[in-house]
Amino acid sequence: MIEEIVIRDLGVIGGARLPLGPGFTALTGETGAGKTMVVTALGLLLGERSDSGIVRTGSDRAVVEGHWVVDAHGPVAERVRDAGGDVDDGGAGRAELILTREVSSEGRSRATVGGRSAPVGVLGELGEHLVVVHGQSEQLRLKSATAQREALDRFAGAELATVLGDYRDVFQRWQTAQSELDVLVAERDRRAREAEELRVAMEEIEQAAPQPGEDDELAERAERLTNLEDLRLAATEAQERISSQQLEGAPDALGMVEGARHAIDRVAGHDTALAPVVEALASASIALSEASAQLSHYLGGLDADGGRELEAIQERRAALASLVRRYGPTLDDVIAYLATGSSRLLELDGDADRIAELEVEVEADAARVDELAQRLTSIRRDAAERLGAAVTTELGSLAMPDARLVIEVEERELTLTGRDQVAILLQPHTGAEPRPVARGASGGELSRVMLAIEVVLASSDPVPTFVFDEVDAGVGGASATEIGRRLAKLAETSQVIVVTHLAQVAAFSNNHLVVEKGSDGAVTASSIRLVHADDRALEMARLLSGSPDSAHALAHARELLEQAHGRWE
Repeated sequence: MIEEIVIRDLGVIGGARLPLGPGFTALTGETGAGKTMVVTALGLLLGERSDSGIVRTGSDRAVVEGHWVVDAHGPVAERVRDAGGDVDDGGAGRAELILTREVSSEGRSRATVGGRSAPVGVLGELGEHLVVVHGQSEQLRLKSATAQREALDRFAGAELATVLGDYRDVFQRWQTAQSELDVLVAERDRRAREAEELRVAMEEIEQAAPQPGEDDELAERAERLTNLEDLRLAATEAQERISSQQLEGAPDALGMVEGARHAIDRVAGHDTALAPVVEALASASIALSEASAQLSHYLGGLDADGGRELEAIQERRAALASLVRRYGPTLDDVIAYLATGSSRLLELDGDADRIAELEVEVEADAARVDELAQRLTSIRRDAAERLGAAVTTELGSLAMPDARLVIEVEERELTLTGRDQVAILLQPHTGAEPRPVARGASGGELSRVMLAIEVVLASSDPVPTFVFDEVDAGVGGASATEIGRRLAKLAETSQVIVVTHLAQVAAFSNNHLVVEKGSDGAVTASSIRLVHADDRALEMARLLSGSPDSAHALAHARELLEQAHGRWE
């Protein structure tokens, strides 16, 4: 229940405090005084979108603060604590919750829940448990098939909610499996071709068995074999010049060095300074002998039939290059492709098994979906009959004694909510053909149908607070009186706040607030006030005649108040 709402710098309202409380609160006032801004303020507290246009001209921000009394251990208090806020324990299982919303002149918005800053979305979550707001937009929404089904489902209660939850779980699983199956079946041929291409590629790569770095190694060997004869001639000549006796007219390098060493060695004993020279020549002789041996080994290792080896290497390089072109761009990528391709091939080869598995799952879930959809249809049709009868009774009390509400439940294609299309039809009088409220109901009739539905729903699914913004639009006289009476009945189980311009409706309230313009056209802190007795009668007279000074209107106002409270209390 909302105890109080405080508004600062919102629209035409400079400052206002609305004392609410239990029962039926009527909010009246002149056109442009700011009655609708009260509903706007409540919408902000419930997480609705905001913009800078709602900030009062000349102010830097608009602020709305709401005080609620909630169950200290209920879902609202629990969600507040989850958001980091707190509720003040008032004893007897009740707690006070404060919600605040600020909107700056630049359009920035800030929400506070239980004393702690929170995302605006948290206000929306709390609002679903706290308040139901009805206005002209909600009346239009009632014309949609979705809103009509939601109203019926709300009336059907826990049994339908349980079945619907099971249905949605199975339906979503069924749809997911069916989508996967459709993809696999539709792409079966393409995937079969992909699998065959992969098998050919894997066989080709496995047959070639490339090794890491093999292409570089083969390139080096090919380079050597291509220049084999030049290498042989150069190595032979070098060896001959180092240690061969076959070079006519000139000794080899080793012989010359040895001759020099012997010459110096013979006289080295006469001068110690020659000892290092002898040692250097000995080292040179050893180095030349080693070089000669290495050249002999090199020449012995040169393949005499290098041409055939080169041909084999070039064939191998061509085979590897072909693999790289198709599966590269490098030989390492080809080798990696063998591993990834094998995994992909296992996946593709498993399609047949997966398709068979999915077909079984889809068939089972389709049968279960159909079974649950039939249960939903049965529950909805039973609830439709009961809701139609109950609302028809209420309409009789709303100056529509001959009207009858009919709720049709027709089967359509399966959706996330079942296969039912719900249509609310209104038969305005006996003998008339029931027509959809979307086309057959006037504004006043739609207001009363909506109110009748809420009164009936409140008996099975109570809501803490109802806010009606001109629910009496398009009605008057006896119809308005009956709307007031039904709002008072609804207030027996819920808090009811009504913005109205009809004295017949306001008369049934137990809490009457008046929004008044200041002398400058703005609304000040004293412009929203609680009225009693004579002040209330004067406001009622103004609603009836446009002037509180009319004696006839004042008498009529007092008569309405006496009749309303006599019947209500």
